[in-house]
Amino acid sequence: MSAESYLKRGVSPTKEDVHKAIAGQSKGIFPGAFCKIIDDCIGDKEYCTIMHADGAGTKSALAYIKYKETGDYSCFQGISQDSIVMNIDDCICVGATDGFVVSNTIGRNAHRVDGKVLKEIIDGYQNFADTMTRYGVNIVLTGGETADVGDLVATIIADSTVFVRMRNSDVIDCSNIKCGDVIVGFSSTGKAVYEKAENSGIGSNGLTAARHMLLSKYYADKYPETYSNTIEKSNVYSGKYRYEEHIPGSSLTVGEALLSPTRTYAPVIRDVLDNFKLSIRGIVHCSGGGQVKCRSFGKGIHFVKDSLFDTPPLFAAIQESGNVAWKEMYQIFNMGHRMELYCDKSVAEEIIAISNNYGIDSKIVGYVESSGSAENKVTIKTKTDTFVY
Repeated sequence: MSAESYLKRGVSPTKEDVHKAIAGQSKGIFPGAFCKIIDDCIGDKEYCTIMHADGAGTKSALAYIKYKETGDYSCFQGISQDSIVMNIDDCICVGATDGFVVSNTIGRNAHRVDGKVLKEIIDGYQNFADTMTRYGVNIVLTGGETADVGDLVATIIADSTVFVRMRNSDVIDCSNIKCGDVIVGFSSTGKAVYEKAENSGIGSNGLTAARHMLLSKYYADKYPETYSNTIEKSNVYSGKYRYEEHIPGSSLTVGEALLSPTRTYAPVIRDVLDNFKLSIRGIVHCSGGGQVKCRSFGKGIHFVKDSLFDTPPLFAAIQESGNVAWKEMYQIFNMGHRMELYCDKSVAEEIIAISNNYGIDSKIVGYVESSGSAENKVTIKTKTDTFVY
């Protein structure tokens, strides 16, 4: 599972070296859960603690280019949302849906990124927190660190750390995923009621591959600070699009699609767990690893995904660039749904109805059966192909 289009641009989609580096570390008190969970920080035996760190990744390079091309600073607010959501949407996979405490870390090159950019990012954190509070998901911002690290960062990077406590009895543990469960997928595209615009579905994963395969050499020549000089020149901005051109089959421009803020599913999962917690066996955020992410959870499980959403136009455009095979696409991108839930079939339609109430399409995208061994595997069936991982 090499995912060459990623590797040749200096990124590991499977992070195998990272997994090896942490192999000897404790997996926490619920080793089968999506996030590492530790004993409660204040010693309450009925509670546990999650502390999670992630960020917007190389998506900030896309915001930087738009700002330099147009003078529009507002695109950086979406980067703040990306930074928070990549954390809290991992946390909701273990059942934590409220009481998030967030600290941010911003690293910039002050020669290229001015104070107005910092203000937009900081305002973006607050605006997203305020929106979530209106929908019953409370996020407290504690401030953070803004560092001028031009020797290390060519433009800007935005990361966050999230802290949350929850009851042990409310933890969703993916080791409980079992044969007979159905997989409900929550769409990554469209417009949720708490979103300001249509979402392309990109999230904050696979952006290194996406921008280099879609965007034209125009950006390589004009903004060399947005890519590493360790990447072979032929792999840098090798696409055919400029920001203002439309994605085929979409109302979004390439720039709008690539900069779509990462969707959170926190309000949806909160309502689902309030009503059907006992029927939920696992929740997986299809972030790094895409539709194959689930393979890391449970034991002896065969994840069969035979009814996925139609491929969103942005992902189709990436594949049509000619630099990535369809099988690899499912390892890198969410391909239409970025959150999936494992449950009894009897409650699936009611869960889908909750999602639809938030303007998010959802459906049963597959099912779980035995793999026939101690190992897990994933089978993805499309209209024309079958891929086994």
